[in-house]
Amino acid sequence: KVKSQLEEKEGRTFDVFTAVEFKTQVVAGTNYFIKVHVGNDEFMHLRVFKSLPHENKPLSLHSYQGSKAKHDELAYF
Repeated sequence: KVKSQLEEKEGRTFDVFTAVEFKTQVVAGTNYFIKVHVGNDEFMHLRVFKSLPHENKPLSLHSYQGSKAKHDELAYF
């Protein structure tokens, strides 16, 4: 659901877009920190926000970090 948001921000498309790891953080909703394989040896870390159910809002890409490797630790950002 956030692939198109990332593609728009990056100005490119991803043929590969596979989540390989994630962590959560409960706030006024939930932050998902997701390590995504985007092809070759390239990974990106995404911060996706899911609002509380009663707010009825879609998932949103809050921020991301590029130029990551498979072994890079997924940390809160």
